[in-house]
Amino acid sequence: MTRDLRRAVAYLLVGSLVFLAPALDAHYGSSTAAAATAAVFGLVAVAGFKTSDGPLFELFARRRDRAEERLYGLASFALAVAALGVLLVAVELPAVVPVVAVFVLTVGNVGQRLAAGYVASPAVGASAFAAFGTVGGSVAAVAAGWLGAAVASLPLVVFVAASGALLGGLIRSVLYVQDDSLVVLAVALLVWLLLSLGLSPTPERVAVGLAVTVGLGYIAYALDTASVTGMLTGVLLALFAVVLGGYGWFVLLVTFFGLGGLASKYRYDEKLDRGIAQENEGARGGGNVLANSAVALVAVVGYAASGHVGIDATVFKFAFAGAVAAALADTFSSEFGGLFDAPRLITTLERVDPGTDGGVTWQGAVAGATGSGIIAGLGWAFFEFDTIATATVLGAGVLGMVVDSILGATLEGGRLGNQSVNLLATLSAGTAAAVVAVLI
Repeated sequence: MTRDLRRAVAYLLVGSLVFLAPALDAHYGSSTAAAATAAVFGLVAVAGFKTSDGPLFELFARRRDRAEERLYGLASFALAVAALGVLLVAVELPAVVPVVAVFVLTVGNVGQRLAAGYVASPAVGASAFAAFGTVGGSVAAVAAGWLGAAVASLPLVVFVAASGALLGGLIRSVLYVQDDSLVVLAVALLVWLLLSLGLSPTPERVAVGLAVTVGLGYIAYALDTASVTGMLTGVLLALFAVVLGGYGWFVLLVTFFGLGGLASKYRYDEKLDRGIAQENEGARGGGNVLANSAVALVAVVGYAASGHVGIDATVFKFAFAGAVAAALADTFSSEFGGLFDAPRLITTLERVDPGTDGGVTWQGAVAGATGSGIIAGLGWAFFEFDTIATATVLGAGVLGMVVDSILGATLEGGRLGNQSVNLLATLSAGTAAAVVAVLI
């Protein structure tokens, strides 16, 4: 067993103390559970701050801990769990939430270290973290139920654990690998949110969602249309689309991912020569994927929560389709339009060099409108949109493309970055479509 694997197992054993929360909550109430959980993990944190050598230090120390001669990694992890313990009574956090969060992280870490012993690949490591984290979080939730905690149905538990594992893997791939405290807190918040929606997904929906999204994530990475972070982000968003929305939502989203990724790779060498190619050989990173899909993500979560927020679910359908249409329209416009000469700045119509922010060509505009039309047509087919609704999505997509170009010509490169522009463009399209949905 390698040193990294031993350390991961040790963290898992320490994390197992979180079962105090459901056990005590069921028999003595949330106040006792909160106090005991916070106290136990508080003591672990103190031990981490105090330990500077010896067998325990050698077991838990990471490279940064050795440099600082303190187990700061263990201490920050323990403090994060202690904070979740306090929330058991402060905001009535369900006792199963910290259990799932801790085991998603610790079991995921074990899986990642096991995979590292066989294949030195970031993609394999991230996938192992997500897979082991899903299993660990699911089994831990069931065990918490045996101890007396209120636990949701098994399909929902698996979906929640998988979502948490994907988010955890994404955070670890973007930030410093020792930021376990941030992972625990972020996963706990996501688990809490999903459980609060009162979902009741079928086993078939969850199974199909996991199988299809994981398969497509692998294909995207294998074809170099997405980086590791892009793969994890896309898989998480696609899983949300299937389980929280439905298969039609997934079709619209995966159409954007697939066609957008292929458009980025189209005539890539020529784009590289012209200075307009995507970084990382056209493979989209997590930031790019999220910037183009964040509005759609909010829309699908809003759709699932529509019964709680008092907004017609149809409004969220319009917002989702409009945002995705804008994302594909903008991608087609830039990826295909950038291959043509003599672009003009959208605000002044003066000629600019290819790749200039805000520069447009008529060919790019046609390509963008085509992309928006594809999503609108899928909305008609899968969302049963009528003619007015379909035209609304088409128009919203074109609007988002225009907003992207205007922002590119006026604010991008100074106050806004490319990802911020993409986010605002899809937000404008989703908002416009939602407003029309309310009016009609």
